[in-house]
Formats: sequence, C-alpha cells, structure tokens
Amino acid sequence: MLRITQIKLSIQDDVSAVKLQVAKKLKMKPKDILSLSIYKESIDARKRGEINFIYTVDITVVDEHKFLTGKFKHVALTPELAYQNPQKGVKQLTSRPVVVGFGPAGMYAALLLAQMGYKPLVLERGEAVDERVQSIDAFWQKGKLNPKSNVQFGEGGAGTFSDGKLTSRVKDLRGRKVLTELVNAGAPEEILYKAHPHVGTDLLRDIVKNIRKEIIKLGGEVRFDTQVKQVNLEQQQLKSLTLSTGEVIDVQQAIFAIGHSARDTFGELYEAGVMMTAKPFAVGVRVEHPQAVIDKAQYKEFAGHKRLGAAEYRLTHKAKNGRGVYTFCMCPGGLVVPSASETGYLVTNGMSEHARNQQNANSGLLVQVFPSDFASDHPLAGIEFQRELEKKAFELGGGTYQAPAQLVGDFLKGQPSKEMGTVTPSYALGVKPTDLTALFPDYISDALKDGLLGLDKKLHGFAMLDAVMTGVESRSSSPLRINRDENTFQSVSTKGIYPSGEGAGFAGGIVSAAIDGLKCAEALIKEYAPMAGI
Repeated sequence: MLRITQIKLSIQDDVSAVKLQVAKKLKMKPKDILSLSIYKESIDARKRGEINFIYTVDITVVDEHKFLTGKFKHVALTPELAYQNPQKGVKQLTSRPVVVGFGPAGMYAALLLAQMGYKPLVLERGEAVDERVQSIDAFWQKGKLNPKSNVQFGEGGAGTFSDGKLTSRVKDLRGRKVLTELVNAGAPEEILYKAHPHVGTDLLRDIVKNIRKEIIKLGGEVRFDTQVKQVNLEQQQLKSLTLSTGEVIDVQQAIFAIGHSARDTFGELYEAGVMMTAKPFAVGVRVEHPQAVIDKAQYKEFAGHKRLGAAEYRLTHKAKNGRGVYTFCMCPGGLVVPSASETGYLVTNGMSEHARNQQNANSGLLVQVFPSDFASDHPLAGIEFQRELEKKAFELGGGTYQAPAQLVGDFLKGQPSKEMGTVTPSYALGVKPTDLTALFPDYISDALKDGLLGLDKKLHGFAMLDAVMTGVESRSSSPLRINRDENTFQSVSTKGIYPSGEGAGFAGGIVSAAIDGLKCAEALIKEYAPMAGI
C-alpha cells in the first residue's frame, strides 16, 4: 500500500473529496485507486478566516512502484502497523495468571492473555458495568455513595465515566491494537483516524462489556465484587491472594492493574514488602465555561459548524512560583461529576457523552505538587496529601457531597463567591459558593490565579469572570509508583507481581494504560507457556 500525506480539504468540502484530491496529486484517474482508507484526519485552524482538514490516507494501486521514484511528494510505502503477538515462553505456570483490576490496563492485559490461550482470572473489586451504573446513579441523584463500586471502581475503571478520550503522547504501535480492539467491541471506526479521538461514556459502557464477553469466550474468567485483601509472599515471591470473599487462591503470576484510587490495596502491597516510591502528581479544580465561549475562541467565525463539533483545548503555563499549571482531561460539551470513592471525602472529575452536546465545557485546572510538599517521605504520603484536600472539600461543601465552588472573577479578586453567575454548574449534587483559597495551600492558590491569567492569553475567555471553579480535582494521576524492572515488568522487590497502568505510576489516560497492560501481559507470555488443563 501507499501512504499519501498532506491531503487538504476546506471545511466546505465533503470527506468524499479526499479520493479526488489523491488522484489529482498522483496525476491519475480516481477509478484507478483500487482502495482507499483514511489513516489520520486533523484540523488546521491556524490561519484566521480559514479552517482546513488535513488527511493522511493509505491506498492500493496496480503499479505502486512508479509513485515511489521521488517524482511525487508526500508519497511513501505504508509502514507495517499490524500488532505482532509475542512468542510464548517455555516455563511452566503452576496456576493460571491473575489480573487484578479491570480498568484499561487490566482489561487489555486480560484480553491479550485470553487471545494467547492463557485463560486468565480477572479480579475486580467493583461491579459489572450495568450494576455499576445503578450505584453511580444512586450517588449522583441521592448522595448515596457505594465505596466498593463508583466512578473510580468497577468494570472499565475510571475511564468508563470520563470523556473516553483516546489521545496519547505515547508513540507505540500497541496503540493501534488498543483502538482496533475498541472498534471490534463496538466503538465508531472514526477513532482509528481522528487526530483527537474519543468514545464517550455512553458508548464505553457497552464496549467494556463486549471486551469482557470476549475474554470469557476465550476461556478467561471475570469476577466482580471481588477485592484482593491480602498479598501472601514466600521469600519475596508471590504465592497466593486472600480475597474479600474469604477465599485464598494460589497464584504465581499476577498483573496488578489496580488504578490510582486503590488506596487500601497500595497499603496492602506496601505492608507485604512490595517496593514503591512517592512521585509528583497534580491537584486543582474543575473549571467550567459555556461551550460556545470555547468554540468561539478556537474556531472564530466557524464556531458551530457541523463538521467541527465541540471545540477542545490543552493548555500549559509556568506560574511565577515555578509550578506548572495545566489543563487536564478536557471534556467538551460535558459535565463535572461527583467522583468520590471514600465516605466523607469529595472528588470531582469530568465526563462527556459521545455527542458532546451539553451546554458547558469543563477541564481539570491543575498545579504540580511534589514529594517535598508532602508531610513525610513515606511512599504513601501523597495519598494522605490527597485525602486532606478531599476532606476539606467535603467540609467546605457542607458535608453532603455538594461541591465547593467559586467564580473565577471572585477567585482572582480574593473574595468568596456568594452566588453563581451566568454559567450554571453541571455538578449533579449541587455546589456551595465559597472561597477556594480555604481549600488549598497558598502555593496552589497562587499558581491557579497566575495560571488563569496566563492561560487566558492563550485562549481568550479562559479567565471569564463567571466561569466556575469546582473543587477538588485530586485524582489526576497516581501519587506513587510501584517500582518495577523494565525488562521483566515485575516488581523490583517481589517476583510474580507485575505493576501495571496508571495506578502503578506507568501511564496517564486510557490508551497509555491499555498499552502498559499489553506490555505486562507480553512480558508474562514471553516467559511462561499456557497452563495445561485449565
């Protein structure tokens, strides 16, 4: 196949015009293009008064060699993108491999193991997605939190109740497998070529269920409402796991893809002697604007065009106090959602459905924090840093899971908010106007103020006075890393434990977590043969 880059269409052109443009570029008739598939589509809005779509396409033709002589620009052979399964090892497993956690990392680790004949056992502390939706609805509508199954825990992990954003800065061919498996499970094919693909929480619910069904079809087993309560070692080798059901299962190899909110499991691993270290992360607020303001800032006179959809952004700023301030998990046309996983603590996150058609846009507005900011040098000190903020947020909101909120204008002026303005907060359980400087240490509040003004210069309207800041966004990434050997992908201190994904400190987002799950599964597969007789 040939890969053709830099195919440009105006915003007025239909995507079907791509084939005509390719034929024109190659000085051939459209009918002589035997097949054409879009590899990538991106939007170029850099020139005022002009928006174009830029395409990379793969085609087949009868005599492709004549187009590779150098006569034609932006033409090359299509690189090999197919995922290559790892070579199976020869060591004998004494028990089937276990995957702890069924978020993106655990799901893809289990899927690959199942596809390769290893029949994994998946242990997920939360509920299956249908029951999980009911638990989350009870929280969002009535404030009844289920600590065992919520936005953080359950089938699909935290990503199931997010924007379903599939962008990743990780340049890894495994990313193509991640997207392909999502399409196989029911995701729109456009995610394979959109420059900023997303699925949306409404579609993800069925997609994760279909991946689970595929794992079971291939001989795997998935147990929900099943938490690892104790990790049992012998001479720093994993021997068994004690489960919340009371069962003790023998296990030689386990991929721990537990997510960034599994604080009790982090504690259990630490007590068992598994090495981990505190790491930097970021905390802040959800900032909410009218989507129309973001569309206008990004697309100018083209705002609202049917081909563009809801505009998004990704912004960074260096505050005067030296801390990085950045937007995170931006949700166009989305909602700010209650995301607590512990009773008496308040956490926010963002979520969009596939259509991204809600009135507001929201994003995390975060400030870097470092282990030196924590109360001690204990590996779990970052968790306590998070908890302190989440407890304060719960109290500032009135102790009912209402969220503390403040208008950007009031925050910049240093005065408490007494009521909301023209932007209606989308947080389901309601907000309580307050002063968010009471929530954060001064270095975070100062960086947020500096960041709002700095980012407004990059995206006009970002610091609009009536924009709403809702606290607290504290689960952007894991506050620790479970140290592992990057050759074996096992814990540096404990054989048989493969720390994986965002919770273990090796990913940040759906795709990068899924890629890391694949890496850990590959490492296990390369060393061990499937267990006979399962």
